[in-house]
Amino acid sequence: MSFFKEFREFAMRGNVVDLAVGVIIGAAFGKIVSSLVANIIMPPLGLLIGGVDFKQFNWILKPAEGSAPAVIMEYGVFIQAIFDFVIVALAIFIAIKLMNKLYQKKDVEVAAAPSAEETLLTEIRDLLKQQNNKS
Repeated sequence: MSFFKEFREFAMRGNVVDLAVGVIIGAAFGKIVSSLVANIIMPPLGLLIGGVDFKQFNWILKPAEGSAPAVIMEYGVFIQAIFDFVIVALAIFIAIKLMNKLYQKKDVEVAAAPSAEETLLTEIRDLLKQQNNKS
């Protein structure tokens, strides 16, 4: 088998395509959640801590000298990334929990209504038990 034919078969497998779709949707979802955090959640949180934006928090390790830029540790950006991660993880957790709840309801509905064959077999079993008890 040629290299390109093997690669095409690998790339067109369902799992690889599903993974690619998941990564693309995940990236778009990440942008939405990042916007939610940066534009909706962080402004009131910054207001609660005195109107300060987390991204402004930094330590200047070495000031700028001449043409050399300053060495700055931007721990506020790190705090922002932590908030982003926690909110993304929470959103995914809630989405998975809702999906599981929907699937469980479908499983319960399907299990609640036995098929005609199961009903017939149950009746036959009950009749056989009754005949054995009479003997």
